[in-house]
Amino acid sequence: MTDLTIPLIAFTFLAAGIVKGVTGMGLPTLAMGVLGALLSPLAAASLLIVPSMVTNLWQLLAGPRIGVLARRLWSMMAASVVGTLVAAPLLTGGKSGATTALGATLIAYALYTLFAPPFRVPQASEGWLSPLIGLITGMIAGATGVFVIPAVPYLQALGLEKDDLVQALGMSFTTSTIALALGLASHQIWQIDQLGLPVLAVAPALIGMWAGQVLRRAVSPAAFRRWFLIMLALLGGEMLLRGVV
Repeated sequence: MTDLTIPLIAFTFLAAGIVKGVTGMGLPTLAMGVLGALLSPLAAASLLIVPSMVTNLWQLLAGPRIGVLARRLWSMMAASVVGTLVAAPLLTGGKSGATTALGATLIAYALYTLFAPPFRVPQASEGWLSPLIGLITGMIAGATGVFVIPAVPYLQALGLEKDDLVQALGMSFTTSTIALALGLASHQIWQIDQLGLPVLAVAPALIGMWAGQVLRRAVSPAAFRRWFLIMLALLGGEMLLRGVV
């Protein structure tokens, strides 16, 4: 690490916290995107675990219907853990393809969220679709450290109330973070005695979340989200080119 790396990491989690405070999501995606340009995807994922866990637990536990949502989404959560553990060797192996995969994932997420029309998943299809979505999300998370595709658009398509959707996203992100930590720990990449820098990243992430909640009242969340996704797509494009050139 250079002398500038730690300040850049702190600024990254501050910015990612602001995005999560405004939109309710985006901290791991933005953090992985920016840190992936500074560090290897594996190192970035290791730094992400603790601040992501703290902020996602806050989001999960703030809602009142955790039991109802857990009964509805348990198969998706279980499958996402399996997928993450199965795909974790792709990230822990330190292969250059992880950077390319991460860039492609960021582009896909940004473009889908920007342009895809809203759709609704029939409740009768949830029985087989939820574990499939969880498995795919886990596979992508295990390979890239990003766990938003296809979990976020799927949860948005379930017709949940606003507060339930925020809590369901928190549940999905928390589950994926735990699974990623287990996947990295199983390969001796992430260890409890190496938590100094990740723990320090919690403070800027929480400050950013608070600032984002304040900013939400002054700026249109739709406009903020649009420009965030555009910048995320550009960042993913840079990583994609870096991985293939």
